[in-house]
Amino acid sequence: MDRFTYVAAPLTLGYALDLLLADPEGWPHPVRTYGALIAAGEKKLNTAPQRFVKGTLLASGLVGGTFAAFCLLDKVVRRLPPPVAVALNSLWVFYGLANTGLVREGRAVFAVLDQQGLAAGRRQLARIVGRDTTRLDAQQIRTAVLESLAENLSDGVVAPLCAYALGGVPGLMAYKMVNTLDSMVGYRSPRYELFGKFAARLDDVANFLPARLTAGLLAALGGSGRGFRFILQFGNQHKSPNAGYPEAALAGVLNCRFGGPNYYHGQLVPKPYIGDNPREIQPAEINRVARLNHAVCAVVVAGVLGWLAWRTR
Repeated sequence: MDRFTYVAAPLTLGYALDLLLADPEGWPHPVRTYGALIAAGEKKLNTAPQRFVKGTLLASGLVGGTFAAFCLLDKVVRRLPPPVAVALNSLWVFYGLANTGLVREGRAVFAVLDQQGLAAGRRQLARIVGRDTTRLDAQQIRTAVLESLAENLSDGVVAPLCAYALGGVPGLMAYKMVNTLDSMVGYRSPRYELFGKFAARLDDVANFLPARLTAGLLAALGGSGRGFRFILQFGNQHKSPNAGYPEAALAGVLNCRFGGPNYYHGQLVPKPYIGDNPREIQPAEINRVARLNHAVCAVVVAGVLGWLAWRTR
C-alpha cells in the first residue's frame, strides 16, 4: 500500500463513519480511557506543594506517552494486511472527529426546548456545556448551543484534522489527550488554577491556528463580510485566546450577539458580548448552523487530503 493511501483512506472512511454514526452512546471510546488516566493522575498529584510542576509533569507524560504509544502501534499496523490496517486507522479517525455528534446534540437541544419546554431544554443543554443551565431562558439556551457549535467545530473537528495532517493517527490521538486534559483540569479555580495551567496553555497553543482557520471558513462559507469584520472586532474579546474567533465569525454570519455574563459552578462570571445585535435566535436557525458546520468539516477534510497528496508525492 502506497503512503498516500495509508493516510488518505483512513481519513476518508473515518469521516464517512462520523457522518453515518456520530458518537453512539455505550460504545467504547479512547477519550473515556484518557479521562480515567487524567482523573487518577489528578487525584494522586494535585496536592501541595508544587502543584504547577506536578500538573506539568502529568500533562507532558500523558500527551507524550499517548503519542509514543500510537507511534509504536503504527509500526505494528503497517505490518498488517492493507485492508486491516486501513480499517484500524479509520476507527481512530472516527474516534478523533466529533462533528456529527456535536451537530446532533445541538439539534436535540433546540428540539427538546421547543417540544418539551424550558426545564427540559435546560437539562438537554447541560449535556454539552459547562455553564450552569438552571437560570437560562430560551434565548440564552439557543445562544449557548450556537456558541458551543462554533467553539467545538474548532477544537473537536478542525484541530483534530490538522493534527492528523501533521502527525497521522499518533498526532490526532495526542491532540485528543491535550483537549481532554484541558476539559478536565484546565479551569481557573482554586483546585485547578496551578495544577491545570500547563494543560490549559498547551491546549491554547494547539488550537491557535485551527481556531482562526475555523473562523475564516465559517465567514467564507457563510458568505458573510460581517463575519470577517466580527472576527477582527470581537475575536479577541473572549477570555480564551481562541474560542472567541469562531464564535465571532458565526455571530457575524447570523447577525446576532453571543457572550455576556453567565453562571459557572454557581458563580456569575462576567464575559464580554461578541456581536452587536441582541435579536432573538429563531428555532429554525439551527438548520443553517448545522449545514455550515458540515460544510466547514467537509472543506477541511478535502484540504487535508490535498495536503497529504502533496506531502506524499
